[in-house]
Amino acid sequence: MNRGFSTFRTLQRKITSNTLKSKQKNASSNEWLSRQLSDPYVEKAKQMNYRCRSAFKLVEINNKYQFLKPGQVVIDVGAAPGSWSQVIANKINSNGQDQNAPKGIAVAIDKQQIYPIDGVTIFGNMDFTKPENQEKITHFLEGKRANAVVSDMAPSASGIRHLDNDIIIELCYNVLRFAVKVSEQNASILVKLWQCGETKQLENDIARFYKNVKLVKPDSSRSDSAEIFLLGMDFKGLKEN
Repeated sequence: MNRGFSTFRTLQRKITSNTLKSKQKNASSNEWLSRQLSDPYVEKAKQMNYRCRSAFKLVEINNKYQFLKPGQVVIDVGAAPGSWSQVIANKINSNGQDQNAPKGIAVAIDKQQIYPIDGVTIFGNMDFTKPENQEKITHFLEGKRANAVVSDMAPSASGIRHLDNDIIIELCYNVLRFAVKVSEQNASILVKLWQCGETKQLENDIARFYKNVKLVKPDSSRSDSAEIFLLGMDFKGLKEN
């Protein structure tokens, strides 16, 4: 009798726990949907045919600092679904829309598949952090140097803040190491991270290679989000022995 009652209570707790998780998930989904519906950048992205609202973060940053220009070579890391690549293709004229301006080269890479974008060479289903995939990009460029390496890359949040911060910081360093190897002198780098204790160290490390480093929080980045961007400009170049 006691054993049966114990089994019943265990089952009851399991059902209650699953019900609470379901309610929390539904509440989170409803909150996300409500925020999407009230977000002016979501509607604006639809009107301008951008794949998601994050396009405006890059638009804002570039409008202020003007580091993307026609004719450049730009690499977009963690590019899916492709909204930053859409902006890049327009700014550097890799899509050839401006026949009076030099035509640039845009490259996008992501673990996920990216649907084709006019004027962008896509490396889909590829993990950027693997050296062999970085080598594929370098080989594709055939000796051309990058004028900018940009990254809106972020890990799937685990909910453990210090772990998530460590992962995104390591992703930023992956981008920095790659950019230093492939960039032209006076090039730029842009990485996304979450405000954390390692922010200043990353800023200092970028400053070792770039003359000007800016901490940026565009208006289109939601106010309740911890995301920030570090922009390094005027790459110093590497001294060759």
